Amino acid sequence: MRKVYSAAIIGLSTQLIEIEADLSYGFKNFEIVGLPDKAVEESKERIKAAIKTSGFSPPLRKPERIIINLAPADLKKEGSLYDLPIAISYLVVSKQINLPKQKILFLGELSLDGKLRPIKGALLFALFAQKFQFDILILPQSNYQEASLVYLKKSSLQIFGASSLKEVVDFLNGKIKWNPPKLELDKILSNPTFEFDIGYIKGQNFAKRALEIAAAGAHNLLFIGPPGGGKTLLAKSLPTILPPLCPSEILEVTQIYSIVGLLLQNPPIITQRPFRAPHHSASKIAIIGGGNPPLPGEITLAHRGVLFLDEFPEFRRDVIEALRQPLEEGKITIQRSKISVTFPAKFMLVAASNPCPCGYLNDPLHECICSPSQIAKYKRKMSGPIIDRIDLLVELPYVKFEDLIQKPDEKLSPKISQRVAEARLIQKERFKDEGILTNSEMNLKQIEKYCKLGAVEQDFIRQHVNSGKLSARGFHRVLKVARTIADLEKSPRITLEHLSEALMYRLKSIEESYQ
Repeated sequence: MRKVYSAAIIGLSTQLIEIEADLSYGFKNFEIVGLPDKAVEESKERIKAAIKTSGFSPPLRKPERIIINLAPADLKKEGSLYDLPIAISYLVVSKQINLPKQKILFLGELSLDGKLRPIKGALLFALFAQKFQFDILILPQSNYQEASLVYLKKSSLQIFGASSLKEVVDFLNGKIKWNPPKLELDKILSNPTFEFDIGYIKGQNFAKRALEIAAAGAHNLLFIGPPGGGKTLLAKSLPTILPPLCPSEILEVTQIYSIVGLLLQNPPIITQRPFRAPHHSASKIAIIGGGNPPLPGEITLAHRGVLFLDEFPEFRRDVIEALRQPLEEGKITIQRSKISVTFPAKFMLVAASNPCPCGYLNDPLHECICSPSQIAKYKRKMSGPIIDRIDLLVELPYVKFEDLIQKPDEKLSPKISQRVAEARLIQKERFKDEGILTNSEMNLKQIEKYCKLGAVEQDFIRQHVNSGKLSARGFHRVLKVARTIADLEKSPRITLEHLSEALMYRLKSIEESYQ
């Protein structure tokens, strides 16, 4: 019995599915076993019609009993991507076609006229086929470009994008030759262009410096200030100074968007760092991920990019508190009774908040109309543990008239972006054997190794730790930020000036007021 191979996606991992077919004569019956879901069960009618319209003898034309087994039997098979491998399995067992000796992976949904419809997760399947040394991957033509991104790595995998079942059979019979894809890597990996420039934002130089530091080390950032101070605009300008994704990051992020079906058709690739800005009414599952089957949430869609939470205290408290573990570990594990799935979540958190519900607390020019209980309730949304996980806290003042009438610096973003890119290159070289890319990802052992302080710097920070103003986590985050500031200055060691600036973003009255 010749097996036909397909695959299933579980989270961001891929599982091999072996498809076996048995044909015997007797009562007419077409049965699929191996824990199929409703979509797989319904594939029987699609497959029969597709085989018939493709010019082959369909199942159950004669008195015959067909059993299709999807192994392993204890794994639930979901979706319509098994249509093509099941059809091929039947054509093989009914001796209408012969499979070549190569190891082939089949994926695709069939329409009634035999055409192949697109599937989700094509890039994951291509990487899986490459890893497990398949010779050929056959999938719908509309997924061909996405799957061919596997050639960003060295690969001998042959990818055939077919438009119909008949075309697949012709390829297996040698009537159609394989043409290797041609990827224009220079065009794909070219730096993105932005119409907006951070220089158009008037004033707020202190906040712009914080954005530069955050971008250079992938640090978390919180803006607090009155309405109209530029918090949202500053956050949305962050992508203009972030470095482009490197090839390994492109594959990481594109895989995530592929399994949720958010890739564009032309080109089907993510080359810019994600910027996700969910509304504050979003549910916990929408932000963290979940469902049945578990799918990535906003924190995973923001992987290697930015998650911007505007009106931060307006998010539900359980949503805010659920960010604790992902911010610390860079991943989220979703557990269900029968399955446990881990999604990556290495994102920069950029949050914006008013100081109180009306926005004018401690404002010398406007009267705050909030009651003490309203202010206390508002502040409690941002708990001490969440604030402690944010590296830079920036208080925004009102913009002065003199700043508003100044001519914008239309080329500020490229200047900052250049400095950020140089700092990221320093980090990439530093961590080439550590398995991380940025300073924010350092663990305690790496902090000890790369963030050493001299005697003067130790004396300076000792008083802040011993006074209780700086927690142990806060101390380590200050060291990470100081290391990033030193990288921006191209300094091999952390100096007193770097440490002082890093502390300035934590030891603020706004931090104390939110503890």
